[in-house]
Amino acid sequence: MNSVDQIIIIIMVRKKRGGQLPGSGGGETYESQQVADQAYQQHNQEARAGGYQHQAGRPPQGANRGGGGGGYGGGRGNGFVNGNGNGGMPYQYQQQQQYGGPPPSDNGGRGRGQGGGSRGRGGYGSSGGYGRGGGSSSGGYGPPKTSIPDLHQATPAAPYVAGVNPQPTTPSVSSPSPSPSELVVESFQQVSIGQQVAPLPVQAIQPIPTSSKSVRFPLRPGRGTVGAKCIVKANHFFAELPDKDLHQYDVTITPDIASRRLNRAVIKRLVDLYRQSQLGNRLPAYDGRKSLYTAGPLPFSSKDFKIMLADDDDGSGGQRKEKEREFKVVVKFAARADLHHLELFLMGRQAEAPQEALQVLDIVLRELPTASYFPVARSFYSPDLGRRQSLGEGLESWRGFYQSIRPTQMGLSLNIDMSSTAFIEPLPIIEFVNQLLNRDISFRQLSDADRVKIKKALRGIKVEVTHRGLMRRKYRITGLTSQPTRELTFPLDERGTMKSVVDYFHETYGFIIKHTQLPCLQVGNQQRSNYLPMEVCKIVEGQRYSRRLNERQITALLKVTCQRPHERERDIIQTVRQNAYHEDPYAQEFGIKISENLTLLEARILPAPRLKYHDTGREKDCLPRVGQWNMMNKKMVNGGTVNNWMCINFSGGVQDAVARRFCSELVQMCNVSGMAFNPEPVLPPVTAHPGHVERALKSRFHEALTKLKPHGQELELLIAILPDNNGSLYGDLKRICETDLGLVSQCCLTKHVFKTNKQQYLANVTLKINVKVGGRNTVLVDALSRRIPLVSDRPTIIFGADVTHPHPGEDSSPSIAAVVASQDWPEVTKYAGLVSAQTHRQELIQDLFKTWQDPAKGTMSGGMIKELLISFRRSTGQKPQRIIFYRDGVSEGQFYQVLLYELDAIRKACASLEPDYQPPVTFVVVQKRHHTRLFANNHNDSRSVDRSGNILPGTVVDSKICHPTEFDFYLCSHAGIQGTSRPAHYHVLWDENNFSADGLQTLTNNLCYTYARCTRSVSVVPPAYYAHLAAFRARFYLEPQTSEGGSVTSGATTNGRGGGRRAPVAANSAAVKPLPALKDNVKKVMFYC
Repeated sequence: MNSVDQIIIIIMVRKKRGGQLPGSGGGETYESQQVADQAYQQHNQEARAGGYQHQAGRPPQGANRGGGGGGYGGGRGNGFVNGNGNGGMPYQYQQQQQYGGPPPSDNGGRGRGQGGGSRGRGGYGSSGGYGRGGGSSSGGYGPPKTSIPDLHQATPAAPYVAGVNPQPTTPSVSSPSPSPSELVVESFQQVSIGQQVAPLPVQAIQPIPTSSKSVRFPLRPGRGTVGAKCIVKANHFFAELPDKDLHQYDVTITPDIASRRLNRAVIKRLVDLYRQSQLGNRLPAYDGRKSLYTAGPLPFSSKDFKIMLADDDDGSGGQRKEKEREFKVVVKFAARADLHHLELFLMGRQAEAPQEALQVLDIVLRELPTASYFPVARSFYSPDLGRRQSLGEGLESWRGFYQSIRPTQMGLSLNIDMSSTAFIEPLPIIEFVNQLLNRDISFRQLSDADRVKIKKALRGIKVEVTHRGLMRRKYRITGLTSQPTRELTFPLDERGTMKSVVDYFHETYGFIIKHTQLPCLQVGNQQRSNYLPMEVCKIVEGQRYSRRLNERQITALLKVTCQRPHERERDIIQTVRQNAYHEDPYAQEFGIKISENLTLLEARILPAPRLKYHDTGREKDCLPRVGQWNMMNKKMVNGGTVNNWMCINFSGGVQDAVARRFCSELVQMCNVSGMAFNPEPVLPPVTAHPGHVERALKSRFHEALTKLKPHGQELELLIAILPDNNGSLYGDLKRICETDLGLVSQCCLTKHVFKTNKQQYLANVTLKINVKVGGRNTVLVDALSRRIPLVSDRPTIIFGADVTHPHPGEDSSPSIAAVVASQDWPEVTKYAGLVSAQTHRQELIQDLFKTWQDPAKGTMSGGMIKELLISFRRSTGQKPQRIIFYRDGVSEGQFYQVLLYELDAIRKACASLEPDYQPPVTFVVVQKRHHTRLFANNHNDSRSVDRSGNILPGTVVDSKICHPTEFDFYLCSHAGIQGTSRPAHYHVLWDENNFSADGLQTLTNNLCYTYARCTRSVSVVPPAYYAHLAAFRARFYLEPQTSEGGSVTSGATTNGRGGGRRAPVAANSAAVKPLPALKDNVKKVMFYC
């Protein structure tokens, strides 16, 4: 096969700071990645509860239970539907998929109930393609196979002319017995594609750029035309480009200051003193560090200034003369900021954005709010911008706004959005500790655990003393004394005279310490600590809380931030007017003019795709309405089969009889929905203590195996009932089941077990169970009828990838990379997943491709891409000719770096399978954590909004607010649930396939309707969503001290991939303790759902 006959597509998803509910609207931005990540989990209620209440309407009650589990129509095997819907195939082969293994039949498998071998469209067997019928296998993984089983009855497409163009195979070096992996690669080289496909242009494969300077992201291929046109508003405000001569000056302040706030105070003092006399009446903008910008030149190239600044931290109050510190400031000309190149970029006549010029304008517009509000990253907060809301444990939420200048098609745009984040309440320390421990500490001795919690919470917080009247000296807490205040003494003078803290405060300040049983705060430097009793300290206002929030705090913050679209739009407009940019002296100085009106722009509403369900249901397909549908009168397109299962109840509040009844109801729902689920468990439900999860799981598992092994059967599913507040139980259970026992599980919370009307909940859980045991819930009709451009015409594999990083404060935990890939074609619905631990906060996925030296075999290769390409071949009998790679978790500043590194890894993985196997690549970023919001032009027009007041699902924008020249678009693919919907932003970084705007936009929107866990379209394309779930799941696999922020033990360098064999880590990877490997039967299915 010629290399130009193959294609790869890659799509990436970008994350920025701040986050939102992925499948719903969400609310304001919360400036913490941890809040955003946990909002993902909270929104979906993962399956600690079993499923978010996603489905619209009622579940299918009383539906015909016949025909349950096989493929719709022919299913697999002989192509006939028998009484139980199993496609005429023995039970144990029904759910065989993904990683291969031959079925018992020689038939082609994909018939329409007329015999799979002759009349069907050809199986996944034969020559690896869709011929006119099945046949013997020519090239497989290991021994030749008959056919590779499939699970659906596809709509016939126009016949393809068989075109066999095999690659020449490379003779292997003589070895007595090749390993399975070597056989896999050899057969990968031998497989031929069973269709005649249109040849690609010779120039399709582009060389990978060697550096970011040589990268040019693809130009926009025109604007899309598909969909009904409408007008929407965006929270972008047009910014008129200044006609000024911008100059940059380097600033050096001596002594060096770590605090930006203090730096700004020094420069403000300098400007106040010398603006008229020394600065030529210029009003400079300062970045708080090393750079100063002016609209025109200063009357010098370099100048020294001496600045005296009052020290507000020395304990002085208004009644005493302030102590002053002297600073030397050197201002030296550095460069001119060229706005001409920015103009060229906005007009499309320059490829690269002039970041320096954009940065200057951003700094100018940040000057005034920085002086008025508390700045956090690109946002500004104030207790006066909205009502403070307690979050519990001494924290409160503050409202604020996000502000950023962006280059767009309409010119410069100021993006303004509402934002909320957590601040530490300015409480007296004793009151703060009372809230932290949820009790009054005055009456009970502190335990060691209490001290640890208090010390961790207070470290780094700034406090002011209250025992000296108006003299409110400020200190930063460094620790907590191990002794109570009454036992503390310190050297009073150089002779070593000791004085007790209690006596010192009484004699010096006339202050009697009441709570002498409490420890003191340690403040100042570590070498010479000062002791401050808790009762004389109060927390200084305006300190942002940057550590991990607990679930209750996240819930409270999300509740505060959630705003209906019309409310959010109103607040954004009000914020812009309050900021009064037309009166901003800095904006005036630099000639920047900001519009006060939201941007009106043309959008289109893409149509929803038609979804296929099983032919035995009353409704064989369905067209979603406003981004949602339900399972009423429908059966899953491929119902999974569960013969052997058991239930363990870890909730003391659930009696055995209640657990049995709940399981019976769940099984009934599974069967009604199209699964083949044995009503009787292998063992009766048993109750176990949550503290003995490992012992309970393993003993019950082995008891079940003892019963099943004589019959050659395996345990297929565990149903676990958990307490509502289960701590680490959920994570421990998943880790043991997936990496030790090789068992998929479904967890259900106690509160759902006792629900009186739980049909909706059970229907949602059923969707999750089906994909965990290898079934499909639904597929796109267009996929089956081969009507998806650049996907249906030749075998296409779709990847999703994400990297999750440890929460703030966990300084040594590894980052977790996850990659999922579709294992069926043309349906592109099932996704196998791999996970890997890598260096702390490393964003590039290290395990995509790697090589190592084997003492006997020489250079070996592997990695996630290679393994998933091989598993696609095993599952479909086809060699992927395109790869679509949705990449989550990349910030805008890392686009070049990620493109160069990961595109290279993908190319190497392909080449390692076959010398000339180099499919073309399309590389797209999907960005969820941004601040663009789209609003209906008329909030009262029911035809242009959904029930939540948000824009309709399928709304796509590729004009005005998008990039001036590059291929990007905003897509709101979901219906809002609460709050304001956040559209996903897709940005193409590499395109060798010449996607049209309509082609990529429609593909992406349609895929959003295939998410397995609910009957709603979702806001993030499912492969990226699945990768996020898999990465989040894999964090439970870390050893306890690692997941809690302890040190990571550096052991032998091994492959950290949670699936597949262990192999040495690539030379460029840091030594990170690997995750325990996923069991083979687990990684084949969508265990992370």
